[in-house]
Amino acid sequence: TRERLGREIAVIWVDAHADINTPETSDSGNIHGMPVAFVTGLAKEEKPEYFGWLGEEHMLNIKKLVYIGLRDVDAGEKRILRENGIKAFSMFDIDRYGIGRVMEMALAHIGTDTPIHLSFDVDALDPQWAPSTGTPVRGGLTLREGDYICECVHETGSLVAVDLVEVNPQLAADSASETIRAGCS
Repeated sequence: TRERLGREIAVIWVDAHADINTPETSDSGNIHGMPVAFVTGLAKEEKPEYFGWLGEEHMLNIKKLVYIGLRDVDAGEKRILRENGIKAFSMFDIDRYGIGRVMEMALAHIGTDTPIHLSFDVDALDPQWAPSTGTPVRGGLTLREGDYICECVHETGSLVAVDLVEVNPQLAADSASETIRAGCS
């Protein structure tokens, strides 16, 4: 997207997990916990079969990354966030400030007139709203808070891309329709 737009983009990463482990910091070695580390260049090309296609033009400036809804973050990821000054709002922050203030701070960090990619993992929502996901974590966003995040980003006029991930109707199949409705709202 940066290559197409001719300028840097920002990413608002809405997720229960930071997904910024490197092969060195990951306890599990699960690649699904590493995409942000690779797209920011914090992890090197140790997994070329997964991320070898990423070129310099695909890299994200970590100063243009904002997390919202974190609540299950590994110790190594916490260190990476802290050492790199990455803006991250946990569920504790949302409880403390409210989703409105968190969105104001997140958008102020990005700055005006910056193209935004919104990455929304449904496990950011509390499992009562989105149970059909691979890594549910209790204590997440309400459905209304999730909607509010999307509305705020849309209202900036800077939204250029959205991805919605981790919707898996085969998990918690009896309540898959709830997860699908949450993802589509």
